[in-house]
Amino acid sequence: MAALRIFAFMILAAGFCSTLSSDCTYYGLLEHLNLTASNTGLEMIRPVKNWTTTTKVNLEMVLYGILGVDEKSQTVTTHIWVTKHWTNEFLRWNQSDFCGIDEVSVPKAKLWIPEIAIQQDASDDSSIHEDPWVIVHPDGSMFTFLRQRLTFTCRFNLYKFPFDSQRCNITFISMDSSVSSLVLGSAINDSVLMVTSTQFMITQGEWGLKDIELVSGNITNGWRYHSTLSYTVTLDRKPFLYVINFIIPLVYLLFLDLASFSISVDSGEKFGFKVTVLLSISVLLLILKDILPSTEVDLPVIANLCVAVFTLVWLSVLESMLVSFLLNLDPCCDKESKKIYMKKDSKVHKEAEEENGQVKPEQSCFPLGKLGAVELLRLILEEVKAARQEAGSQKKHRCYRRVATIIDNLFFVGYILTFVAFVMHICIGWINL
Repeated sequence: MAALRIFAFMILAAGFCSTLSSDCTYYGLLEHLNLTASNTGLEMIRPVKNWTTTTKVNLEMVLYGILGVDEKSQTVTTHIWVTKHWTNEFLRWNQSDFCGIDEVSVPKAKLWIPEIAIQQDASDDSSIHEDPWVIVHPDGSMFTFLRQRLTFTCRFNLYKFPFDSQRCNITFISMDSSVSSLVLGSAINDSVLMVTSTQFMITQGEWGLKDIELVSGNITNGWRYHSTLSYTVTLDRKPFLYVINFIIPLVYLLFLDLASFSISVDSGEKFGFKVTVLLSISVLLLILKDILPSTEVDLPVIANLCVAVFTLVWLSVLESMLVSFLLNLDPCCDKESKKIYMKKDSKVHKEAEEENGQVKPEQSCFPLGKLGAVELLRLILEEVKAARQEAGSQKKHRCYRRVATIIDNLFFVGYILTFVAFVMHICIGWINL
């Protein structure tokens, strides 16, 4: 029993002495790690004891906001937070020797930091805010933070604009280290990254974050391979504003042009109304021009629809001009027929006056009753002949109105069939895409 008491006392004394001998200051820990003075080896050399050992750098990128998307320059501006994790084999300590210190902050200038760049980066250096410190743990693992207002390039597919989704890549790459010395990996998986980004998302604007995928790979510059880590970000556009400001007015203008076929050409308002509709569609085309890039190979569906409607309205204006020209031919012919009729009518009145007593000298030798009957018969024959000619002329001139009506009806049917066929073509292309 006494031996046990002596043994316990010795253990307590040893523990108390070890506590007194341990250093509980960060300075003592930094002295132990040889970081109180400048250490060129730790600053310049990759921190491995065997040069064949590959350093693995795990990245964690959190998307905090989608600040803007520029379709003209095909760039996306976001706010990201990047954390880099790696291991330094020379910076390790026993926690019990330093009163349980489990981490220490070290200036970046004193350590080797992996240089990781973003391949699609189009932002300037002032948008990067790096943490000047590196957090070191007892097992040699360390991490540092990076906050950046990132503007990166992305190839857009605007065929379904404004109901489109864009897939953009943010590729991290280490250009100064080959794949045999440095490998990039992810600290978290896809699902956790998506949940984290959605939870901390501050602003999205007209775009919403749909999905984030991680892809690891290698890229070569011709003579050696470099490790890459790609974040494939899927963005969904919110089309409500474009539907209200662009698509609905375009559809309304189309129906207004169709309704204009019910306006009579004689009123003189049909042509001006169609020209007004044509100018309104031209304004929508100018708005679309400011949104879409000029380098786009395939026109979006909305642009094709706008051009088709513009073309149909333009043809409708030409058709109205033709119909108006044909209808104006009838009044001209009517005026000529009226002039001929008035001449004949004046001649008839003149001869009737002669019949009432104002007889020509050369006709005075005949009996009055017999002369009146002959003249009356001649006048009747001339009246019948003039009536037949006038009826034939009116029938001939009214054919222009019938031709104009036929052209107007045929164009109206062709207008509707062409638009329906075009919409069906767009729907089939949309489904097959």
